[in-house]
Amino acid sequence: MGFLESAVVVYLREIYYPNGFCFPMKIISNTVAITEFLREIATIIMLLCIAIIAGRTKIEKFAFFIFSFAIWDIFYYLFLKLLIAWPVSFLDWDILFLIPFTWVGPVIAPIINSITMIILTLIIIYFVEKRKNVKINFAQWILLIIGSFIVIFAYTEEYMRFMMQYFSFTDLLTYSDSKKILEKAFQFVPQHFKWFVFSTGVAFHLVAICLFYLQKKKCKDLILQKQQFKTKTILLKKNNIKHNIY
Repeated sequence: MGFLESAVVVYLREIYYPNGFCFPMKIISNTVAITEFLREIATIIMLLCIAIIAGRTKIEKFAFFIFSFAIWDIFYYLFLKLLIAWPVSFLDWDILFLIPFTWVGPVIAPIINSITMIILTLIIIYFVEKRKNVKINFAQWILLIIGSFIVIFAYTEEYMRFMMQYFSFTDLLTYSDSKKILEKAFQFVPQHFKWFVFSTGVAFHLVAICLFYLQKKKCKDLILQKQQFKTKTILLKKNNIKHNIY
């Protein structure tokens, strides 16, 4: 899937950016813009299907979804690098996502998010293999969700601030005048990425992951202690029985 997405981007850049991708973006037709938007939705649906098929429980399905998303994103950039030698550096600006608004940021930012998702997946699967009942608790979910909103804000704030000079939030959300919105969107040039905001969001994710790991490790240790206690109790009973017999 990473290669398929990178192949589409190669085609688009050959047509619209033969001299290399840069901002402001070249104006594309409404049809191409809508197709690109729908392609992203289709990609998310495919990733969800992978997760639903691969996972047995809800937590496994969640883990496989974020893992698939992360691998897809990393290999997307890897194949672009192999095919067209882009990005030149990890700090090159890119259009990251279009749902529900345009996300922009340096290439390294989504890679950091992907690595975080992979770490969380590996921890979940590790504990699932050790014990069947693994859940992310309410506080950990809150941290993950807040962190995600903060990261999304870092990706979309500059674009939204630019666009809301000309359109209302509702206009942008509903795409009420798609032609005018596209015309303005193609004039946008990102200047400064909100690294502090982004880092804060990532920190929320890492705290949630650490809390989840420590909680499950403690549970695992308690289970091992109980098993060891049961084993010792059984051995003591056997020894007592043998002693009574003799």
